[in-house]
Amino acid sequence: MNFQQNCPYCNFTEDPNQHILFENDTCYFLQHERHQGVLEGSGIIIPKSHRENTFELTKEEWNDTYELMQQVQEYLKKKYSPDGFTLGWNVGEASNQSIQHSHFHIIPRYNDEPYAGKGLRHWIKKPENKRPQLKD
Repeated sequence: MNFQQNCPYCNFTEDPNQHILFENDTCYFLQHERHQGVLEGSGIIIPKSHRENTFELTKEEWNDTYELMQQVQEYLKKKYSPDGFTLGWNVGEASNQSIQHSHFHIIPRYNDEPYAGKGLRHWIKKPENKRPQLKD
């Protein structure tokens, strides 16, 4: 497996609050205790090999991500009974990728949360997010 010395996801076992819930040949599903207080049930799927972004995933990693996503969905439905899910990857600084190791967010959503009904596009489609007009 490709490994990066300073990558928190290549070295996630050094964080005692990060836990593997599921894994397959190429990927892990991790949950971090710190995120469970607000984003109950949330976690990420990461490739075991260091991939800086989603576009670098191999076909096998894509397939294994899909496999884990289905397994995680069933687990989260049984354990937390969410009303929906927000799923997503951030790629690059402009999209808020803060850790340069591809990670797929799985976030259970609930009708009684303050931001219910506001998914990934809620903030980026606001008029104040419009790019400044290019100057001649």
